Amino acid sequence: MGLQKSVSIVTMSHMKDFTLRFITSAIAAILITSGTVTAEAKDLSNRLGIGYKNQSSVDLPGIAVQYWPGPDLGLSATLAIDTQTSNSKFGAMVKLYRVIFPEDNLNFYLGAGAGLLSTETSGQNQSGFEMMGFAGAEFFLPGLENVGFSFEAGTAITSISSGTRFRTFGDSPIRAGGTFYF
Repeated sequence: MGLQKSVSIVTMSHMKDFTLRFITSAIAAILITSGTVTAEAKDLSNRLGIGYKNQSSVDLPGIAVQYWPGPDLGLSATLAIDTQTSNSKFGAMVKLYRVIFPEDNLNFYLGAGAGLLSTETSGQNQSGFEMMGFAGAEFFLPGLENVGFSFEAGTAITSISSGTRFRTFGDSPIRAGGTFYF
């Protein structure tokens, strides 16, 4: 029994190290590849968008604000709250996006995110953090130039009071988000 626990701890330690290295590499790739976007992509420079996202390990849709200060670098913040008695949830996440491959009406990007989570189940409160590294795309339908739909896939690590969880994820446009840009 003691050997299994030791192996489990070592394995979890390796997963944490791998995830932290992956997320650090994703952030470095975003910052290093800061050249100009040359293809005919959807230019979101100086555009602010409001929409929804549901991407944390806690299934909780949130309201998201997304801003693109330039054609290839974007930021978003998501806030999600559910005050259900004895089953409340809270999530807040910030993300950084870097367009790496632009297409007509589509921006393919790499990104990284970090956030806080809190869940209550039967009076037990668990809180912690989540970090993720991902690749994704935001696409725009012709005729709906101000509405973007996104999908993403990547890895994340969630650490809350009850333990640490390593996961991979792949989110469809319904879960990853929809944004209306002003």
